[in-house]
Amino acid sequence: MQEFENSPAPDHKQFVRKVVLPSGKTIEVISFEDLAPVEADLHVCPACTSQLVYPIAWEEADRARWQVSLRCPNCEWQLTDIFEEETIHRFDETLDRGTEALVTDLRQLTRANMEEDVERFVSALTAGHVLPEDF
Repeated sequence: MQEFENSPAPDHKQFVRKVVLPSGKTIEVISFEDLAPVEADLHVCPACTSQLVYPIAWEEADRARWQVSLRCPNCEWQLTDIFEEETIHRFDETLDRGTEALVTDLRQLTRANMEEDVERFVSALTAGHVLPEDF
């Protein structure tokens, strides 16, 4: 019978949980959590989890990193820090997708408002509420 060592690797944290089976037998379940740093997406606020965090300012810190000032409009959380190029690239893509969504919504709203204005104007013309002297 082969025995396995239960000690985690240096970059992992070990958790032991006792589970009682329907038979009444208790077993220990060992799990490991990866402690390698995971950089959160910059558009997510660490204080309130809003996904609307945006950059106030950013500039190159060195060849592969950027200094970025962030702000959450939901809870007013702010941070200025230096981030790796890959993180900034992901953030920039997220901002681009958000901009595209806003522009699409703006176009639809503008069109809907214009259609309502035209319909009201046509109704006013048809009803005789708009006369040549109104211009």
